[in-house]
Amino acid sequence: MEADFARYEVVKDLVDECIDLSLNYRQSGHPGGSRSKVHMMLALLLSGAMRWDLLRPWRRFGDRFVLSAGHTVPLVYATLAVLNEAVRARYERDGAASFAFPDDGRWALTWEWLLRLRRRGGLPGHAEMEGRTLFLKFNTGPSGHGMPPAAGEALALKLAGAGEVKVIAFEGEGGLTPGSAHETKNTAWGLGLDNLVFMVDWNDFGIDPRPASSVVAGTPTDWFVPYGWRVTGTEHGMEWEPVTRTVLEAARGPNPDRVPTMAWFVTQKGRGYGKVDAASHGMAWPMNAPQFWAVRQRFMERYGVAYEGAGLPAPSDAAAVRAQAEANLRVAMSVLRRDDELVTWLSDRLLAIAGTVPDEVEGFRLGSPGVFTDRRIFDVARYPESMWKKPGEKVPNRAGLAAWGAYVNSVALREHGRPLFIAASADLAESTNIAGFGQDFDGSPGTGWYERSGNPYGALLPTEITEFTNAGMIAGLATVNLSPDPFDEFDGFWGACSTYGSFSYLKYGLMRLFSQLAQDSELKVGKVLWIAGHSGPETAEDSRTHFGIFSIGVTQLFPEGHVIDLHPWEYNEVPVMLGTAFSLDVPIVALHLTRPPVEIPDREALGIPSHLAAARGAYVLRDYRPGLPRGGTVFVRGTMPTRNVVNVLPLLDARGINVKIVAAVSPQLFARQPAEYRQSVASPAERLDAMIITNGAFKLMREWADGPLVREYSLSSDWDDRWRTGGSVAEVIEEAHLDEAHILPALERFAAERTERRRRLRELLADGE
Repeated sequence: MEADFARYEVVKDLVDECIDLSLNYRQSGHPGGSRSKVHMMLALLLSGAMRWDLLRPWRRFGDRFVLSAGHTVPLVYATLAVLNEAVRARYERDGAASFAFPDDGRWALTWEWLLRLRRRGGLPGHAEMEGRTLFLKFNTGPSGHGMPPAAGEALALKLAGAGEVKVIAFEGEGGLTPGSAHETKNTAWGLGLDNLVFMVDWNDFGIDPRPASSVVAGTPTDWFVPYGWRVTGTEHGMEWEPVTRTVLEAARGPNPDRVPTMAWFVTQKGRGYGKVDAASHGMAWPMNAPQFWAVRQRFMERYGVAYEGAGLPAPSDAAAVRAQAEANLRVAMSVLRRDDELVTWLSDRLLAIAGTVPDEVEGFRLGSPGVFTDRRIFDVARYPESMWKKPGEKVPNRAGLAAWGAYVNSVALREHGRPLFIAASADLAESTNIAGFGQDFDGSPGTGWYERSGNPYGALLPTEITEFTNAGMIAGLATVNLSPDPFDEFDGFWGACSTYGSFSYLKYGLMRLFSQLAQDSELKVGKVLWIAGHSGPETAEDSRTHFGIFSIGVTQLFPEGHVIDLHPWEYNEVPVMLGTAFSLDVPIVALHLTRPPVEIPDREALGIPSHLAAARGAYVLRDYRPGLPRGGTVFVRGTMPTRNVVNVLPLLDARGINVKIVAAVSPQLFARQPAEYRQSVASPAERLDAMIITNGAFKLMREWADGPLVREYSLSSDWDDRWRTGGSVAEVIEEAHLDEAHILPALERFAAERTERRRRLRELLADGE
């Protein structure tokens, strides 16, 4: 291999040029960390340490690459451009089909694409898994957001019986300072992820003008060995022999303890760029600056080429600037193209490495994608009778999650030989009832708890208080598609994670990235269940530090239709809504659950629709009584508010309160109903002349009713714009004005003032004329 290092050096010089030329043209991007990682990247890709296929990065058993340091994506773009140019030149020269770009080059990132860096429709400013960068296996860039998904991908591969497939993540020492690094290191060891390899660019600088070592003690060894990881590294991270030896040891060396691996490389941020350390982080030299040309001069002298406009200021015309950038990228690539021996060696090497990617893996446990269309899982009307609770039973709605989780995973295990969902909680599996995903159902066995050596195929993960990493790990897991045709079908795992609703914000960052990936990646991905447990003021005794009143709103901070929010009020609605939501082509389902047990209503006796109506997202609990003046529409959501509204239903007729009451349990499911049904439940006019009763914040119900007078009549946990306190459920619900004693007079006032309210609405409309 040492004989190849001279070739590595030429390829490195070409990658460096592509980084610098593209950033000079775009005047945006991160040169420092991109430059410092070039030796690591090329040694990884060309040594055989990573089994991958340049031309077909979607192959299911290829090793996966996560650029946790997503801002250094110019490194990846430049590297792919150079490697693809070698393959393209070989195909043009020899015409061998093995070097042809698939699909007429649709997936190939060639050097021409460097001209579209950080431009709309071009190459994104941070790493994204789509189009010409399917080599990347997660969307990254925000600090600390790349490591948890990498761990989740490694976990998915092990659960699928493909643990020989590696997940390799690049990061810098700055990216190891967020809390997610601590969480991921603990979790990866606990799960026995011996197929996870972190490679750390230890250059000691970030954005601010000071060394990281001035505020962070220790070395990479100190940062990983105490967590049980296997560690290797080199002080010479910019020399081919030690770098290559280290990447091979990390990815392919013996690992008798079967633990995750970290390799560190001492480098210099901005190596060879003309400015180093923090100064090189996120700012290219001004276009065609003398310092830019000084670095180009060394390349021109070494390879006997001349750049257009060398040493001169940039042209004043935008078209001329682009033409010069294109010409100079072509000059750089000419160094490769004119060297037939290098083209032959590099293209042959890439083809040989692609040949190391197996088509089959012994012990692979998937291969039955029919689980994702199995009607027994999604046809809620066919669920077994034992799924449901009887009227009069008292049970929390969160127990419905446990029953549904046990049912769907036991069906998947029995009929398809694998679980459907992999579940993680923040040491709250039993508390939030996510533990059901590992439990038996009606005599059909579940998988039980995952244990890295005793039960490595368990669906219930033993994760600690790691909400952020749990979300990222589950999102990463759901991106692993092991179908032989990943463009048309998904074969992998769906994920579920839970914590208190009050802590839902800890999961938002990774859910946001997963949603973006699911929107744009051409490879099919799985789905994620985001459980906001113990939500609302119903978590009374824990007091307001644990109430999910406002924070649950983060599940709405997505483009419309990208998340399905579910707010079942009682146990029997939970399986109905989950089965319905997961039958739809939406990547994230957010389930909001509460703590206290409530009595299962006798719906038939009360004259309200079956629990199966919850599948429609909204249904009428009580319609207007015919022949009487109408009092307006009431939208109710949440366990205790809905229970208390149901309790006062028998009193409304006697008091002459003629209102329509709508159970508003999922705006996204409701939006998918036929227009005729939506009109019958809540017309636009009824949404304007309405009131809200909710255990959440009023602002989180504006999808249902948002007229100018709605809040004046509504009851919500933030009715007085103050944080609630704590106490018993009865005390807190009374303080929130969601008890029967507040609900009944509020309904009475709402109905009685309808005529006056409508007059005020007409006046408001007239003011705009």
